[in-house]
Amino acid sequence: MNELPRLVPAPISIVFSEAELDLESFEREYQSLSESDDDPISQWLKLAKARGETAESDPVLLNLMVELHRKIDALEAFIKNETPKRLSLTNEAEIESIGFEHFQLKSSLLQTGKTYYGRIEMPVHPKRDVGVFFEAQSEALAKFTRIHERDEKEWASYMTARERVQIREAREKKD
Repeated sequence: MNELPRLVPAPISIVFSEAELDLESFEREYQSLSESDDDPISQWLKLAKARGETAESDPVLLNLMVELHRKIDALEAFIKNETPKRLSLTNEAEIESIGFEHFQLKSSLLQTGKTYYGRIEMPVHPKRDVGVFFEAQSEALAKFTRIHERDEKEWASYMTARERVQIREAREKKD
């Protein structure tokens, strides 16, 4: 019995291609996006945390400083006209709604049963691309088959936040 997953509206987009087109390259990009923390400041912070050097630091202030450093790095890259190397993917679509393991496209662009690789730009702080592999459950409904653990947690948090917005809007309509 195929039950439809619980989905909530979410205004995000995805770029994707069939995974079999270039599985090796898609796998390489997926792995590189797993730790898009691979910027030098993030590596330094991980090492400092592992050595216990941040134990007496204010975590909020530390995170703000790291994000400020990333912004400066991003500005420097912009000025130098450097862009992150991303694979060119064949389809671009708007995601209509999301669930914990699923998402629904606005358009019917998928072939049921096929596996795809995609990048979703997460609208969270800091903004970043999330690499995912997913299988088409229908022409518009997809289920994640692979997503990195950190990205999965961020996705679940975003989905929960979207649910809260929906509940708040429903309450406001009642009043």
